[in-house]
Amino acid sequence: MEIIYVLIPIAMIFVAIAITVFFWAVKSEQFDDLDRQSVSILFDENVDKPGHTPVTPLVTQLDDNATQQAIKDQQKGMPL
Repeated sequence: MEIIYVLIPIAMIFVAIAITVFFWAVKSEQFDDLDRQSVSILFDENVDKPGHTPVTPLVTQLDDNATQQAIKDQQKGMPL
C-alpha cells in the first residue's frame, strides 16, 4: 500500500512532462503542416535551386584534350 504514495506522484510528474512537451510542440508550430511530408515523396528533389551552381567533375590523369573531351561527353550525358 505504501507504493501508491510513490507511484501517484511519479505518474503526476510524467503527465506534467507530457503536457509540457505537447504545449511546446504546439507553440513551436510542429503540427501546422501535416500534409507536406506525405506529399513530398511525389516530387523530384533534383530541380535546380536559385543560387545553385553545378559542380564540374574532377577529371585527373588526363591530358588537356582528353579532359576537354570528357567534359563535353559528360555534358552530353555520356558516362566518363
